[in-house]
Amino acid sequence: MYCTRKVTEDIVWVGCDDRRLAMFEGVYSVPGGVSYNSYLLLDEKTVLMDTADWAVGRLFLENVTQELDGRKLDYLVIQHVEPDHSGTISDIIMRHPEVTLVCNEKTKGMLAQFYENDITERVLIVKEGDTLCTGRHTLTFFMAPMVHWPEVMVTYDSEAGVLFSADAFGTFGALNGALFADEVDFFADYLKEARRYYTNIVGKYGAMVQSLLKKASGLSIKMICPLHGPIWRENIAAYVEKYQLWSSYTPEEYGVMIAYASVYGHTENAANILACELRDRGIRTMMYDVSVTHASDIIAEAFRYSHLVFASATYNGGIFVSMEELLRDLAAHSLKNRTVALIQNGSWGALSGKMMKEILSGMKDMRILENMVGINSSVKNDQRKMLEELAEQLAESVRREKEALA
Repeated sequence: MYCTRKVTEDIVWVGCDDRRLAMFEGVYSVPGGVSYNSYLLLDEKTVLMDTADWAVGRLFLENVTQELDGRKLDYLVIQHVEPDHSGTISDIIMRHPEVTLVCNEKTKGMLAQFYENDITERVLIVKEGDTLCTGRHTLTFFMAPMVHWPEVMVTYDSEAGVLFSADAFGTFGALNGALFADEVDFFADYLKEARRYYTNIVGKYGAMVQSLLKKASGLSIKMICPLHGPIWRENIAAYVEKYQLWSSYTPEEYGVMIAYASVYGHTENAANILACELRDRGIRTMMYDVSVTHASDIIAEAFRYSHLVFASATYNGGIFVSMEELLRDLAAHSLKNRTVALIQNGSWGALSGKMMKEILSGMKDMRILENMVGINSSVKNDQRKMLEELAEQLAESVRREKEALA
């Protein structure tokens, strides 16, 4: 049975929730599920904005059929070819052979890669700034390459003031009946997953996101309709501000995120001592065991905090496995503009600190503190004093950067 909700008088959400998906893109856990959003415009011409993943295909097709109510489907706008949004294109075409696919040139090329049948014969190619009039509504198309695939575009409906934003402004988490962000306490219930979504899915492409934000700033936007997560119709500026911070690699909070890799607890003890010393100095801290916490969560927190500490045991002559994976993943996401401190441990041949520094040094604008703390097996009085000194240095740096922002 169909399950839809009205967005406006003539725009309907025909998407679906998926709570059975364990790993988004096979990488990111989604314990709260995920939504696949699709929108149907019922004007003189009918327009479907993207489709949905094949996993929810049956319900999605029922939703579209119900809301069309016997009308033909004139256009399918393809903003993003990734299969979670294009997985049911063939089904739509089979049910609606009259449909015209609206996309850009790059999308047309990718469609040929995904589909055996030549659906590109029914394509209407649009470029930056092109418009499509559907009756009362006029849709304008803007290219948004690498947010987060090269073919991505967004669509602005000037009549309703709606920005169909593709993967921009999306979040992990099923909607659970609440289609709009103002129907929940978004910043309490969804922000963590929105941050994790942005930093891991789009975070590498901050400059491209900044370009899209600049384009969007010139539009009169009353509503943002993303392909994942709730729709924004109130307090839009607060969420846009988060995107401004994330895409410019500006910290949300001035404090210290500590990620550690410990085999028998001694490196963890050093990390705990540092955290306590920082708290004594009034500095906010968060701690993560890289063997327990998924890298996507730690990467999101690294985007969030101004100062980072990585503490690792030396393992097989190198960095502890999960710590090395985290650091290389962090480098791949192009995080920059952070102050970083290192703690290394080793019963013999301690090399983890040097190797962590090599990875971090390859990232832009990472200020790596010189006084790395070295532990030989377990923390002794001398090392504790070094941790206290590091805490003082970090605390002073946090205060200085926070004051400079003010």
